[in-house]
Amino acid sequence: MPLKKALVGVSMLLISATTSANPLAGYRPVDLTHSFDEDTIYWPTENDFEHEKRFEGITEGGWYYTAFSVHTAEHGGTHMDVPIHFADGTWTADEVPLSSRILPAIVVDVRAEAASDRDFLLTRQHLEAWESQYGRIPENVAVLMNTGYAHFWPDRERYMGTASRGNAAVAKLHFPGFSASAARFLGKERGVAAVGLDTPSIDFGQSKDFIVHQILYEQNIIGFENIAAMDELPATGSWLFALPMKIKGGSGGPLRVIALVPESAS
Repeated sequence: MPLKKALVGVSMLLISATTSANPLAGYRPVDLTHSFDEDTIYWPTENDFEHEKRFEGITEGGWYYTAFSVHTAEHGGTHMDVPIHFADGTWTADEVPLSSRILPAIVVDVRAEAASDRDFLLTRQHLEAWESQYGRIPENVAVLMNTGYAHFWPDRERYMGTASRGNAAVAKLHFPGFSASAARFLGKERGVAAVGLDTPSIDFGQSKDFIVHQILYEQNIIGFENIAAMDELPATGSWLFALPMKIKGGSGGPLRVIALVPESAS
């Protein structure tokens, strides 16, 4: 579905919310979030997710009750990077506007390339090839890269290139990411609002300078990492709803992200 048509469709969707019994008519929701549990993948230098039981069972009053505490780094599992993560003076997690988290999405499918090259980089040329097929990338969209690596989750070795932990493990990381040329093109020439992918980082695993983070985040462009189930999204026509924990002053946070996919794209 052409992106302009999708924008019109979702506008009608929002307008109909006050008059229709089913404001999601014509769309189906897709959950793009990995569950947080003991198998959640974090950067090798971070601690694992902890779900600590505080109480579970029958209370003294005779009713059932359960409650847990959670412990997590901001950056792990399906999560949002915000600009302050790599650019001083930019948005923190609580400052990111909804317009950067509820927005149209396009998907660049590089599963074939990433399957044969764990260090694959999405370049400007790949994006221009996408445009030759689907049209110019509009402003204020989320550009998602589908590498196919979500299918490896939660196998650290296959997903990240190594199951090792600690500082020494960082040099062993091998997974695809965006290139500097793609970041400059998307930020400076297309004015996108967000980028995302199904690997641990928008920079590829062997990056030494995280240049993609630097280029995009200094422009207040948001990043979504460790996305799931992107195979269900068409190249154009979906809407992304990315709602992280609102951490005051945070550099990111755990993310629940869904897409509304046109039923006509099924």
